[in-house]
Amino acid sequence: MDKILVINGPNLNLLGEREPGVYGGEGIDVLTRNITERAEGLGLECEFFQSNHEGAIIDKLHEARTYCGGVILNAGAYTHYSYAIRDAISAIKIPVIEVHISNVDAREEFRANSVIAPVCRGSISGFGFGSYYLAVAALAEILGK
Repeated sequence: MDKILVINGPNLNLLGEREPGVYGGEGIDVLTRNITERAEGLGLECEFFQSNHEGAIIDKLHEARTYCGGVILNAGAYTHYSYAIRDAISAIKIPVIEVHISNVDAREEFRANSVIAPVCRGSISGFGFGSYYLAVAALAEILGK
């Protein structure tokens, strides 16, 4: 079974509490459970990681290159300015799919710019938790599942 890594960045540990009108009322535990079910149905094993720290996300991306077929990444606010995360994605040579729960293009102007998108295999946003489920399906396709 191929393993994929789902990384959630800053403030995503507060899903269900933080701005439920934007991010929904369900917590990260529900998201994790739903992703796991969908991934297993496609022959994928999931690992999950959440951090509010840029360096920890970079370290996890580096580590993932040694045992994962791909990564689903919601970098949170780091999406818009972390060239260090961008460089880590570029360096690891496994597919990374950028996801966002909200439609970042319909929000504040600064959210429309992603510095990581050019080095990601693709980007999915605006479908709530469904953005992650679409990313799981995309990785399954990429990995030949």
